[in-house]
Order: sequence, then structure tokens, then C-alpha cells
Amino acid sequence: MSFRVELTRGDLVESIHRVSAAVVTADDRLVAAGGDPGLVTYWRSAAKPFQAMPLVEDRVLEHFGLGAEELALACASHSSEAVHLTVAERFLARVGCTESDLACGAHVPLGAAIAREVATLGTTLTPRWSNCSGKHAGMLALAKHHGWPITGYEAAGHPVQQRILANICRWTGVPADRMVLGVDGCTTVCFALPVRAMALAYARLGSSADPAAKAVRDAMLAYPDLIAGAGRFCTDLMRAMPGQVIAKIGAEGVYSAVVPAAGIGITLKIEDGDMRSSGVALLALLRQVLPRLGGPTVPSTGLEAYERIPIRNTRGTITGEMRAVGELQFPGL
Repeated sequence: MSFRVELTRGDLVESIHRVSAAVVTADDRLVAAGGDPGLVTYWRSAAKPFQAMPLVEDRVLEHFGLGAEELALACASHSSEAVHLTVAERFLARVGCTESDLACGAHVPLGAAIAREVATLGTTLTPRWSNCSGKHAGMLALAKHHGWPITGYEAAGHPVQQRILANICRWTGVPADRMVLGVDGCTTVCFALPVRAMALAYARLGSSADPAAKAVRDAMLAYPDLIAGAGRFCTDLMRAMPGQVIAKIGAEGVYSAVVPAAGIGITLKIEDGDMRSSGVALLALLRQVLPRLGGPTVPSTGLEAYERIPIRNTRGTITGEMRAVGELQFPGL
């Protein structure tokens, strides 16, 4: 039975979300897979830790007096909570930029509670509220540090994007001439490559002694609340397994993670792009893989909201559920 996410209504499976996944070691050994681990797709926001690494490698953080919180926000798809907006504002101020310099547009907050609040209050959303404002602040910092123009920093061909592309190629092992580039939802460059190569980059992130990798790893582990926010799977998983896992969502059903103690990197893609099911799939994947590798135990409490998600009608009555089913393949075990 193939690994997938199902939605039921009554006794009938109403929808199926197929999953392609790769679980890889830092030496590029495929230890577990689902669907097509060679599927080429856009990494979207799950690439952010590698887009942020030049801030450490090029001594940008040191130059502007930035710290681990700003680095974590550069890796984040945040929920526009007060703490996220505060760190983003401080980030821009220290770089000598303003919100008007951000190329990302505004959007409804990813955090459900914040989205309801701004709708009720009629809050005017600006680019600082974008879940990608930390990433963009980091790109502005990189440009200013090197004396590159900040105009157009988000576009393919700009020195900022060339620098980031080189880093993506380095960690994934995919050469630039095989990397497919697109325009992300936040206006900057996004990268399409095999799911397995994404997982390899995360495995390397978890095991590397490289100072930039260690800084990114430490910042994300130290500030899980900055990486996503309240009631979101990235943050909840990292809080439930403190210091043991880094998880990073991407749009259109992408999730990447690293479990350093198990020596593995993970990426999955919900093939139809369904965002609701990606966290459900990642949690089920971890529950299948980690016991086989002698890795840390996924706790039985604290993550129940992502195990089997109830489907409710307009009166709140449960009519079905979302659940992960099926088995991964274990070619490397």
C-alpha cells in the first residue's frame, strides 16, 4: 500500500493526496522513499535555511550586529505574530533599510488566530507582515554588505540571487545548469530540483561542521517560535522534540526536515499541492522511519492535532478525517 494521505467522509475515502518523499543520509544514501523521490519540483520556502547561509558565510550578521533571532527569522515562514513583526522591524533598522525596501508583498497571515484578528480589526497589512519578510530582510542585508544595489535584489541575475544560487547548488549537489528557476509567491527566485536532492541538503545541514550550517541549525533550534508560530506544525514539532528536529514548510505541499541524531534529511511533496496534508504526512513519515534508524522517539503527546485531523461540516459535526496511510519503501535498510 503506497504512502499517502486520505480524506474520508463517513466510511468512504473521498480524496487521496499522493506523496513523493525521500529520506537521505549525508553521504546521499536513500534509506526510505515514497512515490517518486526523484520528482523535480519547486522547493519553495523549505529552501530558506540555505538562502540564509550567506549571511553567516559573508559575515553579514557580524557587520550589522545581527544575531540568532534575525537569522532564525531569515529562515522562517512566520505567522505575523507580534514577535515576528518586532524582529523584522529590528532586522531592517539594523541594516539601514525600511519596510518600503522589501520586495515581498503583503498577504493574509499564515497563523489562523492572527488572520482572524486582522480581519476583525481591519488591519492594513504591509510587506513586514509577509511570512517571507525575514528572508527578504536578509537579502537586503546581503546586498548592502557587499555594496550591491538593493533595487531588484529579488530578481534572477542580481548578485544577491547569484550568491544564493551558488549556495543552493553547493548543498544540494545540483549544478546550476540543471537547476530550474522560477518566481516564488513572494517575488524572489525559487528553485526546482529533485526531492532527493532537497533531502540531501537537509541531511548535510544536520551533520556539517561548517560554521554557516551550525549557525543556521542552532538559530532554528533555539527559536522554533520564530520559524512558524503558534498552532503551526513546524513550531509544534520542534517544541515537542526540542533540539532533535528542524522542520521547514514550503508552499504547495512541500516539507523538509532534518533529524541530526539519526543522520537523515527528509523532504516530501504532496503531489497535488495540498497544504493541509503535508504536516500529517511528515509526522507519519517520522513515526515510520525513526524507530528503524534508532533515532529519537516522536512523542505520543503534544502532536495529536496532526495525527488524524477531523473534518467538520458547517455545524461543527465531524463527518470524516484526514489521515496518513500506507508504508514507505526502505531500499537502504
